[in-house]
Amino acid sequence: MSNGEKEEKTRVIDLKEIKSDPKNRHPYFICISGKIAGKMFKVEQNEMLIGRSDDANIQIEDEGVSRKHAKITKLADGQIMIIDLGSTNGTFFNGTKISEHILKDGDKIQIGSTTILKFSYQDDQEEQFQKQQYDSATRDHLTKIFNRKTFAERFIEEFSYALRHSKIYSLAIMDIDHFKKVNDTYGHQAGDYVLRQLADVVSQLIRNEDIFARYGGEEFVLLLRDTDEEKAFVCAMRIRRAIEKHEFKFQDKVIPITISIGISTLKGGNFKTPEEMFREADEYLYKAKNNGRNRVESIINA
Repeated sequence: MSNGEKEEKTRVIDLKEIKSDPKNRHPYFICISGKIAGKMFKVEQNEMLIGRSDDANIQIEDEGVSRKHAKITKLADGQIMIIDLGSTNGTFFNGTKISEHILKDGDKIQIGSTTILKFSYQDDQEEQFQKQQYDSATRDHLTKIFNRKTFAERFIEEFSYALRHSKIYSLAIMDIDHFKKVNDTYGHQAGDYVLRQLADVVSQLIRNEDIFARYGGEEFVLLLRDTDEEKAFVCAMRIRRAIEKHEFKFQDKVIPITISIGISTLKGGNFKTPEEMFREADEYLYKAKNNGRNRVESIINA
């Protein structure tokens, strides 16, 4: 037997060894189109709600999705059924509007106008791989919060929705004061530590529906739904104080860290484009820096 034949035989054996046991596979929905493309949802309950509602098990922030759009039901024989709940834009299988449908592995279901969910049986390794792929595409590798690309996409979508529906929406841009000095004095590893710690501190202070991202370098952005200028200012002040009080300790050295924050608020159609809104928040950020740093600036204290 040639070396090539031996290698081929080995490859076949390896493939058989890594083939997953059907008993270890579980039903999942994988979003393959829409705002949350790549995200995976495990079917763990006998009934699960799909929609924009805060109590939805599969929450889809898409204007074309109803608050209570559809539900997933486990049947007595173990099969999974999807049932439309009288949604505005309907639930579709293979382009046909359905009221209910028993799902098979590989079925693709369209929810509303743009979101497509693929039904699939996955094992734990496949789930972990899918999660890693999703996180790699949407998260910043260092801080694990959303990356700039994800923020840009969500900002445009959220701005358009808020403008059309006369919603109030705030944007905060944060920048670490004198961050170059941190890197120069303590080293880049210390700088990375500060970025990770700051992301953790802020993440604990915001709501689940808020969108927090690393915009680049030492700059972060925060989108606040249904938040007027006064509430946004209070939120930003709480974050600023928390960062100022937090002990950033790296290799037994305490690193003093403060941040400056600029805020803009979409209200009554005062901005026509996301760029205009971002520009105003950025201008307030620079005002905060020019006024001494470690402060918040917005229309509230203009």
